[in-house]
Amino acid sequence: MSAADLIAVAAAYFTGSVSFAIITCRLAGKTDPRGAGSGNPGATNVLQAAGKWPAAATLCGDVAKSFIPVFVAVKAGLSDATIAAMMVASVVGHLFPVFHRFSGGKGVASCAGVLFGARPEAGFVWLGIWVIVALVSRYSSLAGISACALAPVILFAGPYPRVLALAGVVIAVLVIARHHRNIRGLLDGTERRLF
Repeated sequence: MSAADLIAVAAAYFTGSVSFAIITCRLAGKTDPRGAGSGNPGATNVLQAAGKWPAAATLCGDVAKSFIPVFVAVKAGLSDATIAAMMVASVVGHLFPVFHRFSGGKGVASCAGVLFGARPEAGFVWLGIWVIVALVSRYSSLAGISACALAPVILFAGPYPRVLALAGVVIAVLVIARHHRNIRGLLDGTERRLF
């Protein structure tokens, strides 16, 4: 991997480290999402702690921050290995943001962003899974876990470089691990529903 590739991967991490949940809540004059509700700086918790518009801004920002670096890398013709590393780095940045004391979100929006950036059609399949599970179960966490868990399946099943699918495996493991409390809540019936 060249110096330019390493810079691209580092840029994906630092961009991923920007927490739109924290920024949006500050701009809206709301409580830091890390100290409210579930304590997670993500769109779902912002929705419950600050309302619809901050949550929408958080979701859009978190998807965009992961989409843009990967999309630009694809258009610039960077290698598949570099793009795969950028996908993982962006999600890791969201989970462990250097700008926010490594206390980040759970990675669902970032997973969506890197998929749309790398292969838009795979991103739409991912989105379809999220919507179906969310509508049927009414659990945002289950929808996110399901869609991210199936991300590597989407990439392995499609006509994509295997290195992208391997990146999907790493991302799926990270996101699922980050949802351990939600999984416990789903199992014992205490998880909060979307609607």
